[in-house]
Amino acid sequence: MRRHPLPVLSRVAAAVLPLAGCDVGSAYRRPALDVPDAYRATPMTEAAAWPPMDWWHGFRSEELDKLIAAARAGNFDIAAAIARVRQADAQVRIAGAPLLPDISGSGNASWQHEGLGAGSSSRLGSNAFGGSNASIDFHTYSAGLNASYMLDFWGQNRAARQSAVASAMFSRFDQQTVALTVVTNVANTWFTALSLADRLTVARQNLRDAEQTLAVIQGRFDAGTASALDIAQQAALVAGERALIPNFSNQLEQELIALGILTGQPPERITAQPGTLTALGLPPVASGLPSELLARRPDVAAAEAQLIAQNFSITVARAAFFPSIQLTASAGYQASALNHLVTPGGALAAAAAGLTLPIFDGGTLRGQLDLAKGRYDELLADYRKAVVQAFTDVDNALTAWRYTTEQEKLQRIAVETALRAATIARAQMAAGTVDITTVLNAETTLFNDEDTLVQVRLARAQALLNLYKALGGGWVEPDRPVTDQFPGLKPGMVPGGVALPVGGNLQ
Repeated sequence: MRRHPLPVLSRVAAAVLPLAGCDVGSAYRRPALDVPDAYRATPMTEAAAWPPMDWWHGFRSEELDKLIAAARAGNFDIAAAIARVRQADAQVRIAGAPLLPDISGSGNASWQHEGLGAGSSSRLGSNAFGGSNASIDFHTYSAGLNASYMLDFWGQNRAARQSAVASAMFSRFDQQTVALTVVTNVANTWFTALSLADRLTVARQNLRDAEQTLAVIQGRFDAGTASALDIAQQAALVAGERALIPNFSNQLEQELIALGILTGQPPERITAQPGTLTALGLPPVASGLPSELLARRPDVAAAEAQLIAQNFSITVARAAFFPSIQLTASAGYQASALNHLVTPGGALAAAAAGLTLPIFDGGTLRGQLDLAKGRYDELLADYRKAVVQAFTDVDNALTAWRYTTEQEKLQRIAVETALRAATIARAQMAAGTVDITTVLNAETTLFNDEDTLVQVRLARAQALLNLYKALGGGWVEPDRPVTDQFPGLKPGMVPGGVALPVGGNLQ
């Protein structure tokens, strides 16, 4: 008695399908974190004022806006990060493929030629020499479909896809982190260039003032009221100020050259001309509470996405201990003539169910599970470190902003005081009431204070820049439902930071 294979396969599936959907893993829960109530550098009552997505416009520098626009469009690190997003999207599609049946089609046509011997001459005739040259051709045609499907009883394939989705989210968060880093590096390089231009201006002005003083001393020496030592001391100051100019010029050119790699173009294309730090706008922002920061930092979100992905990888490793059932089926037609191929008499069908259970593997599966757990613990430490690092970055930036603001005010007073002292000393020297040593000391103090003021201004601007970066640069983590750690992803879905094109949808 012949039994049709499809009902048999249906009964096998009916027996095991109630087990489908069993998950041997545990749902991800955010680890416990030590989140302080307030920052060390700010009061607990401070309200949050998060940076806008285009926060760099607040510095009111058209050149900076152009450089950042060029970096967002041409930076190589950003382009590589976008490519990694597309790779992660492809991995999601690959990881999701086992959740669906694998169906393939096949077709075949064969021809066989056979020559007949002498014994067949009475049926097919003989040639003129008495031998048979008869032959016969055989034609066979077949077409069919093959299908296979592995039942995902233990959630192994589903967990593999969820791990890939979490990794794809990591790639998006990492892209935002890269973009924010590139933008802040451009701004930092530009601020440094502005400070060097200011220091160069100060050095040239100080050189002119020192040369004027030297001319006065030379006149007094010619009149017999100054000594050669007086001239030598002032000439040494002049030479020292003149030697600073090539150094500042070199450093300034190096910063402008560095803008080339940041914007993705040869340095010869950089035409930006640095102005002055004093023209920058420095709008401060408020940090709010530490608990709000976790949803504002793409690097923290990226660290957690890796943790989520590894949690699913543990599920995959656990599921490997359990049996796997593979269902296969094929159907098609076979006939000796093409025009008779699709007929009831030529139909073929087959079905099978196979079960595979690991019995002894020398510890491979246990080792893979322990490896997955160890990797999770490593990523957990990295995640907690990223959280603490985020708080540290904000506190450092707030502290630097507070003290550099205070230092700049005090340094301005120092420059004003030193300028008055140098002016008085030069006037008294011209009147012959003080010696060159007094003027030399006054000018040296003034020159140093003016150069220090420029450096303090740079430190203050960098502190604000670091605060924008520490607060996430306007990035906001997208909401995700509790039942699905990461929903389907779409290009541009991740808001905040620098909006950039990303790879295909994850569905």
